[in-house]
Amino acid sequence: MKVRRAGAVALRQFYLYSGSPTRVVPLFVWVAIDIVLWGFITRYLNRIASPGFNFVPALLGAVLLWDFLTRVMQGVSTAFLEDVWSRNFLNLFATPLTIFEYILGLVTTSIATSLVGLATMLCLATLVFGLSFFAYGAAILPFLLVLFLSGIALGIAATGMMLRLGPASEWFVWPLPAMLSPFVGVFYPISTLPLWMQWVSRLLPPSYVFEGIRAIVHGTTWNPGTLAIGFFLSAAYIAAAGLFFRHVFRVAVDTGLLARYSAESTT
Repeated sequence: MKVRRAGAVALRQFYLYSGSPTRVVPLFVWVAIDIVLWGFITRYLNRIASPGFNFVPALLGAVLLWDFLTRVMQGVSTAFLEDVWSRNFLNLFATPLTIFEYILGLVTTSIATSLVGLATMLCLATLVFGLSFFAYGAAILPFLLVLFLSGIALGIAATGMMLRLGPASEWFVWPLPAMLSPFVGVFYPISTLPLWMQWVSRLLPPSYVFEGIRAIVHGTTWNPGTLAIGFFLSAAYIAAAGLFFRHVFRVAVDTGLLARYSAESTT
């Protein structure tokens, strides 16, 4: 494995963004819209609700964290689609580039794009709506790390799905975070869910993040060790997603699917 090759994959994405404002603007716009919309909703709820409860960290903070995971996932999958849309995917693997190097390049791209989105959300939420995320200091970093790893796992799995089913299957990929959100307790405790959904939530790393942050914000008892479960689950999912992508890629090579890869379904 050569880091230089993975860096070349990320560098190509950088050149795409640097030469195209239409690619850069969405990095800011969609997250800004989410924060502004939910920020005013929380401000309204604070006005009409009973005194003593602040909806800003409960709702706006949850939106920010979930948007961060979504941007991480989309950073991986969109970088893959850029290669597909430009008919460059087959060219990449005509070089000595390995699957791991390619995935590492996609992850590096996702790190850059998701950090831009996170910085935008933090600035808006803090300066406009008074969300005091910085008050928690370095204690927030482990939570962000678990969300980041979860987003990477979801992004790699999504690219494998699109590689198998074709680029048209991207419409199955974008709703994935929304499909998971009811199970991970973004806006409510896991105990609110039916028992079978609680069992599913225990298998999803973000559940441990939102339960932990909710306990910290509300000042209730919480075992920090449970966050380690989320970390190990997300790491395991990254490994599983990587193996899935490698399997799909090898099948695509062996069956000739890779050579026929186009903007239409390849099933």
